[in-house]
Amino acid sequence: MKILVTGALGQLGTDVTAALRERGHSVIPYDMPGGDICDYEKLKEVFAEEKPDGVIHLAAYTAVDRAESESEICRAVNTKGTENIAGLCAEYGIKLLYTSTDYVFGGNENKFYETDDVKAPLNVYGITKLEGEEAVKRLCDKYFIVRISWVFGENGNNFVYTMMRLGKEREEISVVNDQTGSPTYTKDLAPLLCDMIESEKYGEYHATNEGVCTFAEFAAEIMKASGLRAKIKPITSDEYPAAAERPHYSTLSKKSLDENGFARLPDWHDALTRFTANVTEKDKT
Repeated sequence: MKILVTGALGQLGTDVTAALRERGHSVIPYDMPGGDICDYEKLKEVFAEEKPDGVIHLAAYTAVDRAESESEICRAVNTKGTENIAGLCAEYGIKLLYTSTDYVFGGNENKFYETDDVKAPLNVYGITKLEGEEAVKRLCDKYFIVRISWVFGENGNNFVYTMMRLGKEREEISVVNDQTGSPTYTKDLAPLLCDMIESEKYGEYHATNEGVCTFAEFAAEIMKASGLRAKIKPITSDEYPAAAERPHYSTLSKKSLDENGFARLPDWHDALTRFTANVTEKDKT
């Protein structure tokens, strides 16, 4: 298959691109600065020239707090950019996989959210990602919507790298303890996305590593896995003011994976252990 991957240079895009190539697929990487999903005419040229069999759409505006003051830019990328991609996939009759977020849910219930539960995003980022979902469903017949959360990979900036850096600089780190979710390791997620795009099991999915934790619990495990001694001080969200409100409980049900024969991802503790081992090994070379 020939697969166009938007956001191909990002932390998830890097692993997805590698996984596709390992399986013998031809990859069309599409990323900034030359691959702007907001540039419809350029996108149209690429589709016409390359004629992909499918698209894995990972490109997004993900600066959650900054999005509150840059809502127009965020919407241009997450809503309009996704609409551009979805429209062209529909025109060419090809399959589209779109990654969304747990932030489309309100997070005010202590439950695992099902794919069809009511959406109630609390911030601009979540609202625009939901608008992207709606564009995909409105325009496409052959689509996968995959909601993910707390993503970390070896090729980008993320919570794990931030905690590792702070753990070397400080004796104590304050981390919120009233936001619960599930970390997602890109090296585990990438093969699953490849399995999906190779199939015709269209629909909405949730895909994170197994297990749940708060950010403070995640941070404590990062210290342990990295051999760092910094103490994690649990605090409330009110004690750590941020521009964007986050859901307090945004764990995602994997029922849709089970029903369609897709394997669940490993436990997040196992994923974190492998991540820190890989990072350490890279630092040695």
